[in-house]
Amino acid sequence: MSCSDPIADMLTRIRNACRAGLPAVEMGHSRLKAEIAQILKKEGYVTDVAETAEDGKKVLRVVLKYDYNEKPIIQQLQRVSRPGLRRYVAAAAIPRVKGGLGTALLSTSRGIMTDREARTAHVGGEVLCQIW
Repeated sequence: MSCSDPIADMLTRIRNACRAGLPAVEMGHSRLKAEIAQILKKEGYVTDVAETAEDGKKVLRVVLKYDYNEKPIIQQLQRVSRPGLRRYVAAAAIPRVKGGLGTALLSTSRGIMTDREARTAHVGGEVLCQIW
């Protein structure tokens, strides 16, 4: 089955797995999804990201992170820009998520970046999602 918005599908799989209390989630691999997952790992929202091959197809496995009360670290995962309505921002207008406690992911001319990295590099781009 084809997917019109693979990023939204990835975020929904992670969101559903967190709500269900699953230890990990698997999805089809793409370079963009792998970059987003690596940023989630770097920012401390997930434990591990692994790329494997099953039946000749690459699979992206994301190991979720929970606190000591078994509550997921990712409280909210929201898609901002979507195929029907793209959201672009200038470097000066990059949104702060929850007053800086959360993270926004941007697709810039220099690759996928967090909101803090984009502000430091003075580049704008498409706001992909917000995480807190």
